[in-house]
Amino acid sequence: MNGLFRPSADLFEQLSRLQNQFDQAFFSPGTSIRALAGANFPAINVGSTPDTVEVMALAPGLDPTAIQLTIDHGLLTISGERLSTLPEPSERTGIYAQERFTGAFRRVLSLPDDIDPAKVDASYQDGVLRVTLSRRESAKPRRIEIT
Repeated sequence: MNGLFRPSADLFEQLSRLQNQFDQAFFSPGTSIRALAGANFPAINVGSTPDTVEVMALAPGLDPTAIQLTIDHGLLTISGERLSTLPEPSERTGIYAQERFTGAFRRVLSLPDDIDPAKVDASYQDGVLRVTLSRRESAKPRRIEIT
């Protein structure tokens, strides 16, 4: 084996130290790599048809009245806040794991140029926010008769 890589007995200790340094540099105290999932809340699926663009945001546990949708300059913004249902930590209680995201969130999606901002429908059912954005009639393909 050449001298470039020599595994040692403390390799895992070195990796653990590196992970701790990474966490200190990029995360606030008490967070971990698992907490990054909150940065992408809600998870979003986007699809398209010839007539619409469909956005489905997977956002269980939200009050639909607490969700704000806006369209401005070709951007769809989904924002709101998911409140915690856990008791506040005290002398008698403590939280030792919390993987469900809580707090304010904001997702911004760039929309195609042919979306009509006046024709948007949104519904929330079973934890899924569904946004249907219609395309402008002038942007849809049409057949032209030759005379």
